[in-house]
Amino acid sequence: MQHRKRAWFGAAAAITAALVGSTLVAGCGSDKKADNEVHNIIYLLGDGMGRTHITAARQRFVGAGEHLNMEKLPYVGAVSTYAVEPNSKKPSLVTDSASSATAWSSGVKTYNAAIGVDAFGKSVPTLMEQAKTAGYATGNVSTAEITDATPAAMFSHALLRGCQGPTYTDATCLVKKADGTFEPAPADKTLITPIAEQIARNNTADVIFGGGMARFEPDDQKALTDNGYHVLGNMGDPALKAQTADSQKVATAADLKTASGDKVIGLFNRGNLTVTNARNALPDSAPQKQEPTLADMTTKAIDLLASKGKNGKGFLLQVEGAQIDKRSHANDAAQTLDEVKAFDDAVAAAMDFAKKDGHTQVIVTADHECAGFNIIEKNTFTNAEAVAPPTNVDTGNSANNSKPSRDGKENVKDPARSNGFINGSGQEDPKNFAPATFRTPDDAAEVKDGSPEASLWLTYLSGNHTGADVMIYAYGPGADVFAASQDNTSLYTKMHKALLP
Repeated sequence: MQHRKRAWFGAAAAITAALVGSTLVAGCGSDKKADNEVHNIIYLLGDGMGRTHITAARQRFVGAGEHLNMEKLPYVGAVSTYAVEPNSKKPSLVTDSASSATAWSSGVKTYNAAIGVDAFGKSVPTLMEQAKTAGYATGNVSTAEITDATPAAMFSHALLRGCQGPTYTDATCLVKKADGTFEPAPADKTLITPIAEQIARNNTADVIFGGGMARFEPDDQKALTDNGYHVLGNMGDPALKAQTADSQKVATAADLKTASGDKVIGLFNRGNLTVTNARNALPDSAPQKQEPTLADMTTKAIDLLASKGKNGKGFLLQVEGAQIDKRSHANDAAQTLDEVKAFDDAVAAAMDFAKKDGHTQVIVTADHECAGFNIIEKNTFTNAEAVAPPTNVDTGNSANNSKPSRDGKENVKDPARSNGFINGSGQEDPKNFAPATFRTPDDAAEVKDGSPEASLWLTYLSGNHTGADVMIYAYGPGADVFAASQDNTSLYTKMHKALLP
């Protein structure tokens, strides 16, 4: 591994500046802005959050007849999420976070793992770069590493999402060919500059909150402070080659509360932030207890950006609830549900501001669905738990029979694959396919999670993404345009039109 630092970045920054400041952003921030009702956009993204994630969280936390905060927004639509194959327009039906985030950040389809580039590896300007060029305050908040795909796509450009830093390797930063060798380095060196380096030097986001301290180094902190940022915590000891948990000091919730200034960065964990479920179970002395919630970070970001925006045109803020996806990959329903709730609390924080402000669009959506989350009927079982699939014979009309036929006699639970609820009696078995069961506000007081009496039964289809459309909810002036069935690239177009006419 190599530290390819400043040698590339000077030329890269010049290329990026030329790209963002050229004809690609012509017309941004025109004199007609005063006639536009939308001064601010808060774009909230539940990573991996499918329709069932929302339904299950509603049933779990507020009851079947109520609504989550996001569901109370007046305009509701759907978003298609497919990516494309590299160097083509051929659809790749299941996206990852990088290609999906590039779609709404830059309005182009691209290949999975690409950040801020089109399907042919050419850098494309982002909405956040354009907003910053036009004089808006900008912010980026995530419960993941701030260099991770979703936040990265708003303020960096990389051929591969894994090129996060602090070190450079061909394997993480260059596209691999079919023969196992790597494509040559592109002329635009930004695309192979670690994302942490880009963030620390490009001034695209004024307010940055999340995890990922280990991606940054002391010279990144110097670059940030030289550019006017108030850095919460400390990115390490310049005398050390590799930074460690001892040499770096992550920011804390207390630091967040007292933070001030036009430009602030706070990284509250060396990796991803701690999931809500796990953090709540830790003793008060645990360092993870010092991390802020997503709602805390959202509220503070809005306060800082709104204060800065009073003297300018307004602000653009992206907020990601990243752990919904990460815990869905893990098939951990308890952690997943708590992350949806934590994300919904951040939606409430955004709505508190928007309702008072009157000139703010709030958009709530997802980049893709993760893991085929499903609510199944109480006291039933899934195909994954069964010895064999169900019958496919229609006894009333044999013309409807499938081939080869199955009589369904083996469609019973396999005790080796289903030996109790995965958050209940069977939770110690790593091979257990059984559902997770949760009590809801509609259950009797004595009903417990992980019991057969609990009414919410949840399962997963896989440990990977799916190609399902996702929901979108919107509020504010002009937000009715999102009440449609639309592609994720059109989200960029609609936000650009609202903020940068």
